[in-house]
Amino acid sequence: MDVKKPLDPNKLKSENHKLYANFCENYELLDAGGGQKLERWGEIITIRPERQAYFKSETPFTEWEQKAHWKFTEKSNLKGNWKNINPAPKEWKFFTEDLTFHLELTQYKHLGIFPEQETNWSFIDENLRPKGRFLNLFAYTGASSLVARKKGAEVLHVDSVKQLISWAKLNMEHSSLSDIKWVLEDALKFAQRENKRGNSYDMIQMDPPAWGLGAKGEKWKLEDKIEELLKTSYSILRPNGWLIVNTYSPSLKLEDTKKLVERIFGKKAEVCSELWMKTKTNKDLYFGDIVRIQKS
Repeated sequence: MDVKKPLDPNKLKSENHKLYANFCENYELLDAGGGQKLERWGEIITIRPERQAYFKSETPFTEWEQKAHWKFTEKSNLKGNWKNINPAPKEWKFFTEDLTFHLELTQYKHLGIFPEQETNWSFIDENLRPKGRFLNLFAYTGASSLVARKKGAEVLHVDSVKQLISWAKLNMEHSSLSDIKWVLEDALKFAQRENKRGNSYDMIQMDPPAWGLGAKGEKWKLEDKIEELLKTSYSILRPNGWLIVNTYSPSLKLEDTKKLVERIFGKKAEVCSELWMKTKTNKDLYFGDIVRIQKS
């Protein structure tokens, strides 16, 4: 994956091009650098690879390993192994924002939530009305689905991976919530069917991977599908509804996304920014791009 260099703050207004996620409870991005990041998830501390951490860490790796419980080592572009450094479980419950998540060590380095998505959780909580309809596409383990359901919305959770839907159901149960509607299907195909059925939503969020597989194993790349995803999702938005899109692909640049939005919808997105988090050692770490569009 290509490393994306940060924008020059002297040439661009940071408030228009950088959006910072601020995780306020039980998670900390402790440090980053040397191609890795040090994170605290409740009482568990991990070291994971991070291609965007191309700078030098604030503290040496020897100090990281004194603190950490688990360290992930990549064996290929997609998979790897976890090394136990200090005694800790492989699975645990993570509490934040009155929600409870099941976290576990996976062979893909992920643990079950993406902390940078906190900015979207806050946006959902502030802008989705109770009793509204929320559609979560490429929904993973369902953090945004839980936030929307907790707000009182009707929630449809769509993912093409059965194991992830099972994980999301577990998170719902841990959080003492109920009645999320689970859909095991390709996100784009489901949205297209919803359009034909005449269904609509007050808010739609999607966090598509750079590439992926549909429910039947069909392969696709984000840069080939992004225009159709945007058009179809926007078509099933209600007036004044919000479309939230996160992208993390070296083949899809922020400027290209901005131009695509303006060409499709004839207006600028309300938000079209890089998504960042700041470490406790004051390092900036890039987590992809974010677009928010409100339907007039």
